[in-house]
Amino acid sequence: MGQKKDLKGSEKSKIVRYLAKGYSSLKTAKLLKRDHRTIKCFIQNSQQGRKKRVEKPRCQITAHELRKVKRAAAKMPLASSLAIFQSCNITGVPKSTRCAILRDMAKVRKAERRPPLNKTHKLKLQDWAKKYLKTDFSKVLWTDEMRVSLDGPDGWARGWIGKGQRAPVRLRRQQGGGGVLVWAGIIKDELVGPFRVEDGVKLNSQSYCQFLEDTFFKQWYRKKSASFKKNMIFMQDNAPSHASKYSTAWLARKGIKEEKLMTWPPCSPDLNPIENLWSIIKCEIYKEGKQYTSLNSVWEAVVAAARNVDGEQIKTLTESMDGRLLSVLAKKGGYIGR
Repeated sequence: MGQKKDLKGSEKSKIVRYLAKGYSSLKTAKLLKRDHRTIKCFIQNSQQGRKKRVEKPRCQITAHELRKVKRAAAKMPLASSLAIFQSCNITGVPKSTRCAILRDMAKVRKAERRPPLNKTHKLKLQDWAKKYLKTDFSKVLWTDEMRVSLDGPDGWARGWIGKGQRAPVRLRRQQGGGGVLVWAGIIKDELVGPFRVEDGVKLNSQSYCQFLEDTFFKQWYRKKSASFKKNMIFMQDNAPSHASKYSTAWLARKGIKEEKLMTWPPCSPDLNPIENLWSIIKCEIYKEGKQYTSLNSVWEAVVAAARNVDGEQIKTLTESMDGRLLSVLAKKGGYIGR
């Protein structure tokens, strides 16, 4: 005799309804044309309910081992629970127990993206803040480069999906897709650029200076008055192509030297207000998880987003410098955020 078929979901629902009406198990079996023993077995199992989960005793470690784990976790940030316990020569502890022990003394966190600041960095930051504390920042041109890709930064393609809706499909490129390098500057309430670095060009000292000559100097700087040029302070970070002897000498020949070329402290992108401009532009061009199919299309999106940034937004960024310098001094050269 073959094995009897299990009760279907519809049959189980009918059994419950029949029992609620006061039908006996025998009458219910006749109505469903199923074996009486099958119906009785289902009723008995339903009345018993779910079995309670039996808690197994957790694997214990000694107080001495616990102290070793705590020291190892402090010395090995971002290490896995297995690596931490292995470094303490503690074996045979299941993952669930390792994680439960570590939760009492640590948290799972991502690595910080901010630059590391040692004692020398902090001292240089404080000296820089003191030097420029009385500067008129409305005369400072803040410059920087930004690279934009076709798909946007990792983790930007997340968002709420309504119930019953499917998440949109995102393209997955076999060989990436490259990106566009963009240069821009902000001064007072004005945006300079953005200007696109030619595809395939690596910015070394020579190409960086040639780029500035073709874009910044010919298209913007040359149109300014002599008094503006006399008072303007040019800011750039310490990228190798910026801080090289070649670039410094080239800018000096253009009249940007000594006090007109701002010295920049190490590891301090949070001090440059144009970084906030890049965030505004990226939020706009990648909103709703938008992707691009060509470098020209993403460049056009950057230009359109930059055009929508009004003078008041830029002025808010450039006028924030006094507060940033005070924060540097208050935190004794520590990271101030953006």
